[in-house]
Amino acid sequence: MKIKFMYGATAVLFCVSTLVLAQNFKYVDPMIGSEGLGNVFIGPSCPYGMSKPGPDNALHANSGYSTNDAKPIYGFSQVHVSGTGGGAKYGNVSVMPYSGNFDSIAQESLKSEEDIALGFYKVLLKKWGIETRITTSDRASIYQFNYQKNAEQAIKIDLGRYLDETDVKDGRETQQFVGSQVEVISNTEVRGYTKIRGGWNNGAAYTVYFTAVFNKPFTSFSTWKKQTFYPNQKTQVDDGSKTGVMLFFNASEGESINMKIGISFLSELKAKYNLENEIPHWDFNKVRTETEQKWEQILSRVSIDADATLENKTMFYTGLYHTMLMPVDRTGENPKWENNTPYYDDFYAIWDTFRSSSPLITLLDPKREIDIVNAMLQIYKRDGYLPDARSGNSNGRTQGGSNAEVVIADAFVKGLEGINYKLALEAMMKDAMFPPGGNEEKEGRGGLVDYNNLGYVSTNYVRSGNRTIEYAYNDFCLATVAKAIKRKGEYWRFINQSDNWENLWRDIEDNGSRGFIMPKDSQGKWVDSIQCNVSNGKINYVPYTPVAQDWPNCVCWWCGFFYEASSWEYSLSVPHDVAKVIEKSGGKLAFEKRLNTFFNKGFYNVANEPSFLTPNLYHWIGRPDLSSERIHKIIDENYDSSRDGIPGNDDSGAMSSWLAFHMMGLYPNAGQSYYLINTPYFKETNIHQTNGKDFTIRARNLSVKNRYIQSATLNGESFDKAFIEHQDIVNGGVLEFKMGNKSSKNWGVNVVPPSKSDK
Repeated sequence: MKIKFMYGATAVLFCVSTLVLAQNFKYVDPMIGSEGLGNVFIGPSCPYGMSKPGPDNALHANSGYSTNDAKPIYGFSQVHVSGTGGGAKYGNVSVMPYSGNFDSIAQESLKSEEDIALGFYKVLLKKWGIETRITTSDRASIYQFNYQKNAEQAIKIDLGRYLDETDVKDGRETQQFVGSQVEVISNTEVRGYTKIRGGWNNGAAYTVYFTAVFNKPFTSFSTWKKQTFYPNQKTQVDDGSKTGVMLFFNASEGESINMKIGISFLSELKAKYNLENEIPHWDFNKVRTETEQKWEQILSRVSIDADATLENKTMFYTGLYHTMLMPVDRTGENPKWENNTPYYDDFYAIWDTFRSSSPLITLLDPKREIDIVNAMLQIYKRDGYLPDARSGNSNGRTQGGSNAEVVIADAFVKGLEGINYKLALEAMMKDAMFPPGGNEEKEGRGGLVDYNNLGYVSTNYVRSGNRTIEYAYNDFCLATVAKAIKRKGEYWRFINQSDNWENLWRDIEDNGSRGFIMPKDSQGKWVDSIQCNVSNGKINYVPYTPVAQDWPNCVCWWCGFFYEASSWEYSLSVPHDVAKVIEKSGGKLAFEKRLNTFFNKGFYNVANEPSFLTPNLYHWIGRPDLSSERIHKIIDENYDSSRDGIPGNDDSGAMSSWLAFHMMGLYPNAGQSYYLINTPYFKETNIHQTNGKDFTIRARNLSVKNRYIQSATLNGESFDKAFIEHQDIVNGGVLEFKMGNKSSKNWGVNVVPPSKSDK
């Protein structure tokens, strides 16, 4: 049975059993990726939620958190990011309950008895026996502090604490204190703000405002400035100093204190509005339930067969969850321009998320992706450039290409309406035609003068290798949009420029394979060696080969020829023209050997986004069975439901979305209109689309033994391709596989995925 709900002109069908019975949110484990390299945020959050309250016990951790019980919690701050690498960001407005030692601003305690679930965090602060419970709405949170009976009760709000604090002035990627202010409004209300700059994107100052209210009056208080207490002084104005407040409660009135705290990037009064609008009551469990329901509305858009293992269910739904923690919806919370248009922040970074995170949001939550793209266009209109990474209302960094172009093209080719694609093309062309000048790590295309004059970025610029190949793909995406809106001149210019990666393709051999992206100077000469260090007055050079890694051995992290990878990885990263790479590699057999060498010799880095598409490249030589073998081996060896179950920085859900897509048996080639098909992890996957049309992926007789697709049908008709168009999914229907225990010699062999050079 289905019920139809009408939202404007859009009909949305929901399965009654999904609404009533599904509790997919219970399969989400926020602790997956909390150890190892994952760096995920473990506190409660709504989908794309601005408020992300959680424990801080690791000052230089990106999420503020370590599972190490020997690290004491020093506070619970209200804003965090998830899965990121590099320098940390946020950790603002730190709250800490405590008992005793009221003369010290510093209060911290070891933790125990943690209970962590979607939308919920609980911990016991061992030093004082205080149980702290947290849940959240989109822009406000509610805390419960349960003190020991008859214990002294106090709560600290510290506006001078934040993540990655350092004494090094203007330290690269560190956050720097700018100012703060606190004001006691009544015996149940406090408000103020903290202003910080820097962090991973070296961004301008941002301000987090707050209003906190309590269910019980505090009997006394003391504000502070510069480590000096001022008892009963209600206000500490901002003079560039660290401020905060201690609140003291009457222990005889009970053992529990509840606090609601709203945040805003606009003002204290907006923070109060957010608080009163979202949590007008004191019912902790109601807020938690509402957050669970918000997640369930999204998670229930994919249902998988009941026979799936608990491990796979947990990995899959946690993957969806991690993908939708960022970017952050700050519509109505933009301090830089009007607030009647969508605004998103914490694109952290598009270099990581364009490949699979954005396409996953497009597939499951297309209206959300439309808003995200429109927010990117607003950023272009107001700040002058599309973001490639953005945090704290400031653009920065660029790691390689101007990859907002890929996100826009992906939205376009998948038919997302309500986006001004003429404006989008204008924004894309700004990236492609006008050098950013000054700080070329902030936005736009660094090394663009070289790229547009030489057809490649020379070694006069850092990251010249991956910049060249990424700009080539960005140009392909730009041309895709230009052609569709009948801008023929722009189309021909940029479709031709999309071949520029070939200008750095050098016909050399390494480990039995030929042809690699290699460095070239501004005179057109190949660079065979690079300066590594100077000792005893002598300059030492090391040969530059396809397996060379100049960072961090010889140059800084951001200063190598490639960013975070070798030529073996990047030379396979030409998503718009895989056929040309195959040709340049010597043909199909040579390319298969090349891929096998790449994986078998350990040149593949599961934790790095430039290789996200690579396990699927066997599709282009008519061997999707080999792609599936590689993908399942990668997942089985590197992902699981443990605390270190993500093999690298989750990067705002990038690693998680890669996993979720492949578990469904699909993988996008972002910026293009199709998905590659592989052996799924589930016998049946149902995508309940927001247009009311279900799309089912069914694998008949799937088992550990029967892991090969023998044949396929789409809506009952024979389907021989190992890729499927987005529109076929949008139309709804059933993609059904017949599985067997041997590789098929027929399915996916004759028609390979598109390549530019085939057209």
